[in-house]
Amino acid sequence: MNSMRTHQAPRLGWKQQIRDALGDSVRMLTPWKQWHNPVMFVVYVGSWLLLALFVRDLVRYSSGALFTGMIDLWLWLTLLFANFAEALAERQGQAQANSLRQTRQEVRAKKLAQPVFGAASREVAGGSLKKGDFILVEAGDILPADGEAVVGIAAVDESAITGESAPVIREGGGDHSAVTGGTRVISDWLIVRVTGEAGNSFLDRMIAMVEGASRRKTPNEIALSILLAVLTLVFLVVTLSLYPFSWYSVHYAAHSGHVISITVLVALLVCLIPTTIGALLPAIGIAGIMRLLRANVVATSGRSIEAAGDVDVLLLDKTGTITYGNREATAFYPVADVTEEQLATAARRASVADDTPEGKSIVALAQRRLVDREDPIPSDAKQIAFSAETRMSGMDWGGIRLRKGAPDSMREWVSLQGGSWPDDLAFTIERIAGRGATPLVVCEDRQTLGVVELKDIVKGDIKARFSELREMGIRTIMITGDNPLTAASIAAEAGVDGFLAEAKPETKLSCIRKYQGEGYMLAMTGDGTNDAPALAQADVGLCMASGTQAAREAANMVDLDSNPTKLLEIVQIGKQLLMTRGALTTFSVANDVAKYFAIIPAAFVSTYPQLEALNIMDLSSPQNAILAAVIFNALIIPLLIPLALKGIKFKADSAQRILRRNVWIYGLGGIIAPFIGIKLIDVLLTLL
Repeated sequence: MNSMRTHQAPRLGWKQQIRDALGDSVRMLTPWKQWHNPVMFVVYVGSWLLLALFVRDLVRYSSGALFTGMIDLWLWLTLLFANFAEALAERQGQAQANSLRQTRQEVRAKKLAQPVFGAASREVAGGSLKKGDFILVEAGDILPADGEAVVGIAAVDESAITGESAPVIREGGGDHSAVTGGTRVISDWLIVRVTGEAGNSFLDRMIAMVEGASRRKTPNEIALSILLAVLTLVFLVVTLSLYPFSWYSVHYAAHSGHVISITVLVALLVCLIPTTIGALLPAIGIAGIMRLLRANVVATSGRSIEAAGDVDVLLLDKTGTITYGNREATAFYPVADVTEEQLATAARRASVADDTPEGKSIVALAQRRLVDREDPIPSDAKQIAFSAETRMSGMDWGGIRLRKGAPDSMREWVSLQGGSWPDDLAFTIERIAGRGATPLVVCEDRQTLGVVELKDIVKGDIKARFSELREMGIRTIMITGDNPLTAASIAAEAGVDGFLAEAKPETKLSCIRKYQGEGYMLAMTGDGTNDAPALAQADVGLCMASGTQAAREAANMVDLDSNPTKLLEIVQIGKQLLMTRGALTTFSVANDVAKYFAIIPAAFVSTYPQLEALNIMDLSSPQNAILAAVIFNALIIPLLIPLALKGIKFKADSAQRILRRNVWIYGLGGIIAPFIGIKLIDVLLTLL
């Protein structure tokens, strides 16, 4: 179960995280910190300006001191709320980083001169290991560094990294050879070639990524920051130009009243610039990375998360992603006068020594067929284990030889025994292969008994998930090494949009380049060394943590659960990040509509009394109207922090419908909410 993932921030510490974030909010009130957010930096400068005016008015015993002080207080609170949103997101990331750091241990390593089991070793500090060193790890040892198993096979406890309690098998020379520093060997042994320098392990990079989340900006986030900075500059120029107009109107245009005050101008500017999204933008980005980590996926950059949200095409491995990965026996097809019971009995006996998942499934199917019949294994039986070389398994006893295996191997076996290959058997084999299944032939001596059908079992919910992706405008392509006929059958059953059969590394790479050349954003999963070129070429490359070192280095995301279907979840997280940012930006901009009717008439009513007609909210006084707008502008930030951190609810749909729905919800909501909020605050101020 993944409920015990050690790298997740402890839920019990959320109160402490809030307390720490409040302290951070105050410490972040420095010019060099605020400078990184142009929108909030304008608020920061305005807060200091009003503080100076407040002190001046107090010294002069001015009647406007209280109003200036109240406006200034809420501007400082606006800054604190913005800092709190970012600090809380960072604290969640630090909690995860601290949890990861606890998994690191300074361990001793058994260094080998040559990668040979039994060779002399010397004990060294794990931190002294260099790239290319060979080490021996045995049962009970902690892996001191990232590496790749070159010799041996062992069960490894990776719960410190993945949270999975079940051990995983790592073996030298295979596609599951990558090992991670900080994990523990629980049985057997491995000789590992170190692939990372000290302090630059996979775990170190995870910690650095989590701790550096607040400093990483994606291209979309940078573009939005530039847009917000430009809007702020435009409103700054507009607001500054209002003062000379007011001064001229009062002194030269025969208007009675007063020149607009600096306090009111600052309040007007703060309410008009996009402070809401400016305050929440850093938190949204950090929260996106945290959501990915909670899904047990580590991204090398925020760029890859956003790329996942823009993906148009998914390349998915058939085995383990679309199918369960192990073919299962589904039916027996006897030939000639052979009964199904005879075939099931022979297939079961011939598969007892076959330890592959396929062999075990044949035994299980036969037992279900023979549920009412006892079929004990003869005591003098000689069991023939499955071999990749012979591609068959079997059993010999009492002069009888049973064999089960691939059709070409069994045809050769029958021929050597002097038997013949029935015509109806060839037809059955072609029919099974034609619908995407795998045929295995069962023989007794030179007599052919029939065929066992093995089928790749398509995951039950995968077709519905592909349908959701299709609704979102995402095309799914299945990658398989199967022949085109088998691939087409499985693709039709799974509901994918296309397939790539007999896939080799170069065909995967050319497929990716073809789609990218047509302007598509493409994502792919893989775990083998042969997947590395395609993973590096894809816009989003997801590698399994159990994969090879080459694949992990080529990908820009690593799934700690080694679950290939996680790519579908990653796409949803990426889209949720983009949707959240877009929705809150829409809400922030829409807020300004209500603020125009609240603060602009109140700001200039002393210069132009006719503007009282625009007081459609019937606010009690100009000062209360301005103060209510500033208070609402500050309070909306903490109210939206949970939404920024959690993200808006994701629903699989087309981009057009998602945009239309969010415009209605957050655009219209952004217009209505300030009218209600500002009016309620004005009523409270009047009562007070």
